[in-house]
Amino acid sequence: MVDPKLFYEAGLLLHGHKCPAMPLGLRVGAAAMNALGVERAQDGQLLALVEIGDDHCATCFADGIQSITGCTLGKGNIKKLHLGKWGVTLVDVATGRSVRVSPKAEAMAANKQSAFFKEYREKGVPASKVPAEVVDPLVQRVMTAPQDKLLSVGEVAPFQVERHPSTFATLVCDRCGEMVVEGYARVLGKEKICIPCQTKSAAG
Repeated sequence: MVDPKLFYEAGLLLHGHKCPAMPLGLRVGAAAMNALGVERAQDGQLLALVEIGDDHCATCFADGIQSITGCTLGKGNIKKLHLGKWGVTLVDVATGRSVRVSPKAEAMAANKQSAFFKEYREKGVPASKVPAEVVDPLVQRVMTAPQDKLLSVGEVAPFQVERHPSTFATLVCDRCGEMVVEGYARVLGKEKICIPCQTKSAAG
């Protein structure tokens, strides 16, 4: 069984500040991994589909998911679905088995009534500036709450995984001299250029 407590310090180091959302991501990721019976992805063994969007609260949640599942931006096995929600579908790529885990609305609503949100975050105070005596109890509550009070864990279900092998084909842009992946290069006359150089050329 994956224990989210073992990943808290690493998650905090990655994330950079204490808040309830990153630990919530740890809890969701652990619940999904335990439901599937899988270990942390060293390569692309898992795929995480995270329902957060942009410019809304608690997107810090995704760093907890990355920390515990090993699904990271660099590996390309975490995707934002831009739904403005906090559910995560975790997929075991080898078997196509998946599970969706989401925080319970009542648990998140209770967190939003805390001083951390009401007295600090909603007033524009950065999370890193919130006093420890305010944020620590909230983090502790998220990390220790019984799973059935905090999360909804769906049924394990089949998932169709689209496989796209990595390409090693690259070239040097004829304009800026930087390396670019071949599939992203553009042809302009006799030149092969990168997208930013194409944009500059189009702008005149």
